[in-house]
Amino acid sequence: MTLTILFGACLLVAVLVSGMAARTVLSTSLIFLLTGALAGQGGLGLVSLDANSPLVGNLADLALFTVLFVDGTALRNLRGEGSWRQPARALGVGMPLAFGGVAVLAHFLAGFDWITSMLVGAVLAPTDPVFASAIVGRSDVPARLRRLLSVESGLNDGLALPAVMILISAAASSGEHAGVGLVVLELLGGLALGVLLPLAVHQLLRVPGLGVEPRIQPLGPLAVGILLYGIAHLTGLNPYLAAFAGGVMVARLNPAAQESFAPLGDQCAELAKFAALLVFGALLTPALLASVGVGGWIVAVLSLVLVRPASLYLSLLGGNLERRELFAAAWFGPKGFASVVYGLLVLHSGIPQAKDAYELVAVCIGLSIIAHSSTDVPVARMFQVEAMADLPEQKVPAS
Repeated sequence: MTLTILFGACLLVAVLVSGMAARTVLSTSLIFLLTGALAGQGGLGLVSLDANSPLVGNLADLALFTVLFVDGTALRNLRGEGSWRQPARALGVGMPLAFGGVAVLAHFLAGFDWITSMLVGAVLAPTDPVFASAIVGRSDVPARLRRLLSVESGLNDGLALPAVMILISAAASSGEHAGVGLVVLELLGGLALGVLLPLAVHQLLRVPGLGVEPRIQPLGPLAVGILLYGIAHLTGLNPYLAAFAGGVMVARLNPAAQESFAPLGDQCAELAKFAALLVFGALLTPALLASVGVGGWIVAVLSLVLVRPASLYLSLLGGNLERRELFAAAWFGPKGFASVVYGLLVLHSGIPQAKDAYELVAVCIGLSIIAHSSTDVPVARMFQVEAMADLPEQKVPAS
């Protein structure tokens, strides 16, 4: 109950200061993270949580599922000539470069074996636009930059997932391929579930006599998402690929339902993210921060200030982005909820160096939240965004 009260209090404070946060370096996301850290075992001890607590795993799992489902439904809003050109370069070139760069650092500076090093690189590959809201949510910022950051973050969660699962299996099986094969089947099964269930629901809606009352139309996609979540966990199929594929299919098959669901979906995803941030903050104890070691801290810092910026800069070089757009895109590679969940998957996998890998990932995510959520407004000022709290927010695809 203490955690519930803390969440409600943080949510109220976030609402009350949201106008100020839109104009300054104050971050509503940071409120939840710092409150969690203060209330956790490394602070006042009001909340007793560790990374192995069922609440932590279940909440992170649900948060990522929600975000991926909403991301999938939002992809339908992508418009414009050449919409995919820059995101494709970021995903096809920048993401593998960042993956490899982090893996090399983790191997030589943190002392991980190569499989675990590649696993850390895969876990830290996804990005999250929620910590760059002043960039992706404002019409004053060039649409191609907002689209780039939003589409990149909307797709890289799902793209990183197969690599994470296969590398975990490879590390656990010590060269045996049976485990990897099972993981691939679970991934393909989740993808199939995400495609087939919305198709079945769509066929039901075509049965004579059935129809949707407009007032409750937003609940249709929500019902599909809940079914996907339950069936995936009951059958052992991968819920995250099911979520993303299901969201894409819902939007493609029934654009009207997707349009009505969008405001509800955005709010559900926002609440899930805030709750996950509060819990994640409680895990960031002084003991965890100290256990990473100097080499781990160097990896975490360099992954944010060197590897991600350099990788994206190289992937976008020669494109049509202006210098300030290129700078903003290269800097905003925040690590978010996908990395939290994937890090917990690593911790619970039982592979060698699992705990060390999770702690490095946790430090990197914490640093990213602090750095990126506190710099989105100053960077947005480069695009002459003024009086940001008074500007209407621009809907961004795949956010």
